[in-house]
Amino acid sequence: MTAITLLVASAAGCATMPCTSGGTEAVVARTRPPVQQSFKIGLLLPESKTIRYEKFDRPYITKSVKKSCPNCTLVYANAGQDPIRQQQQIDAMLAGGVDVLILDAVDAEAIAPSVQKAEKQGVKIVAYDRLADGPIHAYSSIDNIEVGKMQGQALLDALKAGGNPFRGPIVMINGAPDDPNAREFKKGAHQALDGHVVIGREYDTPDWSPERARIEASGAFATLGADRVIGVYSANDGMAGGIAAAMKTAGVPKGTPLTGQDADLAAIQRILLGTQTMTIYKPIKPEAESAVQMAIDLAAGRPVKAPSTVTNDTVSRIPAMIIAPMVVTRDNIKDTVVRDGFWTVSEICAPTNVKPACESTGLT
Repeated sequence: MTAITLLVASAAGCATMPCTSGGTEAVVARTRPPVQQSFKIGLLLPESKTIRYEKFDRPYITKSVKKSCPNCTLVYANAGQDPIRQQQQIDAMLAGGVDVLILDAVDAEAIAPSVQKAEKQGVKIVAYDRLADGPIHAYSSIDNIEVGKMQGQALLDALKAGGNPFRGPIVMINGAPDDPNAREFKKGAHQALDGHVVIGREYDTPDWSPERARIEASGAFATLGADRVIGVYSANDGMAGGIAAAMKTAGVPKGTPLTGQDADLAAIQRILLGTQTMTIYKPIKPEAESAVQMAIDLAAGRPVKAPSTVTNDTVSRIPAMIIAPMVVTRDNIKDTVVRDGFWTVSEICAPTNVKPACESTGLT
């Protein structure tokens, strides 16, 4: 049998979702031999604005299903950030006879009736990346509170490197208020930042919209003074792109710290160019492979093996695999996203304006 090395969430990362294990520790989740049964597995992803879902999550899950269950069928749907559409997609999959669902919910609360409907029909659900409400049977995700803490700490470290972190205000631009992950990123960031900085303006951004983030940032800079703002917390890379544009237009001093998340290609390039400070790389492959193994176990009626548990509004001990995130800065791009094949050097360094930065950091 092959082994996948995974990381259990830290105790801090389980603050709102109790875990069975304490502290961050490496564990090995051994995959089972391929099953010869034929199940129909439904995969529901939330949107395609964020590059990761179509470029990484879907291909990793598709490949893992083929490897672990050669006779299985994978049925796919993307909700395009529309919770009603996702409910309709679940209805269609249930009508089509799926045996198990891998669900990345657009809206964790709104999807609960659909989760309950699946339960009544005997269809098990693996919550993927976001913990949906309702009778969920397994969960595979990243340590989201730890993501926020890493972002907040990276911002604080950058502020301290430039002087007194109280010398001016920062702006916080969080993710979608209806996304449970966004709430956890926000919580983790505040744990790192509260009491150490002055938060001049803070926004929760519907749909994780880069354009909305740009508008919010522009308004904050106009109110606080572009020359006074000393840093910006952005919950993800898509919004960081909009914020970076606003920073340039408003005349925010070059090199002002800006955070991100998802290790988007454009974000890696901004980090090289000095217009973004860091991003969070989330190892999606083990997260996807864990979700598939859990789904197959559930469809086969086998117990789900996981080193941790979480709780939602309905179930108190959901078997969970929680993967540890990584901070990416200008200094470790080669040892993180390039090493894992998330992005290639040729992809990162393709733009003419990025090539000199690639050379100076040893990427080429």
